[in-house]
This record gives sequence, C-alpha cells and structure tokens, in this order.
Amino acid sequence: MSSAHDALRALAALPGVGEGMDRARDACTTLRWHGGLRRRTPEAAAESRVRGATASALLEGAEPAGSDGSLAAVRDLMRGAVSDGDHDDPVWRTVRAAARVTARTERVTLAELAAPAQLLAGLHTAAAAGLVPPQEVGRPRGTAEAAEGVAVLGPAPEAAEATARLQAVHGLLREVPGGRLPALLVVAVAHAEIVVARPFVVGNGLVARALERSVLRVSGVDPTGVAVPEHGHADRVGTDYRGALAAYTSGDPDGVRLWLEHCTEAVVRGAAEGGRVADAVRAGRLG
Repeated sequence: MSSAHDALRALAALPGVGEGMDRARDACTTLRWHGGLRRRTPEAAAESRVRGATASALLEGAEPAGSDGSLAAVRDLMRGAVSDGDHDDPVWRTVRAAARVTARTERVTLAELAAPAQLLAGLHTAAAAGLVPPQEVGRPRGTAEAAEGVAVLGPAPEAAEATARLQAVHGLLREVPGGRLPALLVVAVAHAEIVVARPFVVGNGLVARALERSVLRVSGVDPTGVAVPEHGHADRVGTDYRGALAAYTSGDPDGVRLWLEHCTEAVVRGAAEGGRVADAVRAGRLG
C-alpha cells in the first residue's frame, strides 16, 4: 500500500487541496453542533437522505414531479407513501433507484469498508435492481457488456481496465478505518474512479455518490449524516460536477486538483444544506 499512500500524499500536496479539506471538515464540525440536531438527529438525517436522493437523481437527468415539488415526491417515495411500483416511466425508474441506494447508506458501517467489494455490490444492487437483468446486478460488467454512456467523459474503459480500477478503489477504501488515509481524499478519488471507469453496466454515478455519503458519515467527517454532499455536487445544475469529472479524466495534476477542490467545496455546500435541514427540523417545517 506504500504506492497508494505516496500517490494520495502527492494529491493532498496539490495547491488548494489541503486547505479545501480543512474547510470541509470545519463545515461538518459546525453542522455537528447545530442546535436543531439536539435529540432530533435521526429526523434530520432522514431528511438529508431525501434531499440527497433528489439531488443524485437530478445529476442523472431525472427530476421527479410531484404536486408539492421534487422533494415532496421523493420524501413520499422514501417514507412509503407512494408505492415503488406506481410509476413506470424512465424518470421515475431513476428516481426510485436514487431513493433506494441513498436509503441503503443509512445501514453502512465502518466495518464494511474492510470488505469494500461487498459494500459496493450492495449499493449497486440497490441502485440497479429492476433496471438491468438480475445477473448484471451487484457485480462489475463483463467483457461483452457495455457500460452506460456519460457524454462529457467519452467512451468507457474496457471491462478489464474498469475492474482493475475498481479493485484499486477497494484498496483505498480499506485504508479509511483507522485513519490511515484521509477519508475526504479517498472518497473523492473513489467517487471519480467509479464514475469515470464505469465498472457497472448502469448506476455508477448513483453508487459513487452513495459511497461518498456513506464514507463521510462512518469515517467521522460528518458523523450525524445530516450533510447533503449530493446537493453540493448538483448545485449550479451540476455543471461544475460534470466539468470537474471531465478534468479528472485528463489525469494531469491540474485536472485532478480541480476535481478534488470541487469535492471539498461540495462537502462545504452540503454541510450548509445540512444546516438548512436542521433549521427546518427545529422549526417543524419538514413535509
């Protein structure tokens, strides 16, 4: 793992990256002590997952429609007020997938990072169930299976390369327990690698964002689980997110730095959205 440590240390030393991680940690610490979370953290965390699922669906190009708006539609779906089978159109299939995989993050534990292949299989199963044949759910794609397209990223790598990159992500995730590598840095790289390499036939973006939410919580960066990192990525209609991912694919230091800075700022914005969630919980203004 020395090579992984060396590579991550080099990334942390890029201009602005360390400072960005400090801002992200400080923002999550501020959120942790928000007065609206006293005795009501579970309620706020549930609402965070609603907002996270909504933002993650938006980044997939799916905006749920509801009489009271997107959040209300996803909130009803996640609390069971709307049957999972009530809608059959492509938008709702994506929204349901985002809701399922974001809900799955609630049960992720730090111990699961020791078996990251199983963790990612579980997240992919939640994201892809019903979207692809059962044999394609919960496992990396094979050589004869095409990955989903992402316009700004170009063609997906061949299956063998995608699997190798996924295995490298597994190695990084195993370093998070015990603090051997900074969680913010690991999850930013893991997020990009999953979206760019597209190791699964479908649902890579949903899985990557669910993984980020999970790691931020279980690593202690956002122990309340109230921050909404997906909101930080979806801000400005996701243009910064897609542009930063495209920059990451270049592999040059400036492109990677741009992605890492985007990720830390997404956590800062996500913590601010978490503060708004806490305010709403304290005021009793949730739907």
